[in-house]
Amino acid sequence: KRMPYTEAIEHLKKADVTFEFPVEWGTDLQSEHERYLSEKVVNGPVFLIDYPKDIKSFYMRVNDDQKTVAACDLLVPSVGELVGGSQREERLDMLQKRMAEMGVREEGLEWYLDLRRFGGCKHAGFGLGLERFLMYITGIQNMRDVIPFARTPKNLLF
Repeated sequence: KRMPYTEAIEHLKKADVTFEFPVEWGTDLQSEHERYLSEKVVNGPVFLIDYPKDIKSFYMRVNDDQKTVAACDLLVPSVGELVGGSQREERLDMLQKRMAEMGVREEGLEWYLDLRRFGGCKHAGFGLGLERFLMYITGIQNMRDVIPFARTPKNLLF
């Protein structure tokens, strides 16, 4: 199932629970919100799409409404966000505008701008949380129990 961010906010505002973090359009969702949506509203995995541009990175492609970006998160029960992804901004003028809006300096990122200046194309990317994926497929509740390479205190000698 796909659900626009705006619809998700409406569901959360109507929820019969009190969240630790208040919900309103334009705020980033917390784990408690993500789990509520996947566990109570959808009762399964859900792709949240079209996040407000002001809470996402400058490189995400701005949608035609000029308020949201072409971004998504895959939310799953008992874990929350499993995958985060977005279409990247391929239009140089829009990319520079977003950088200016967000206070991102072009110095040091000329190479990134040149990718658009000299022949970019539409593209997207995503990131998968390996430990979260392992938690989801195994049903294990504690992330420390699924870490493939121990990174807990006093377990690695340097």
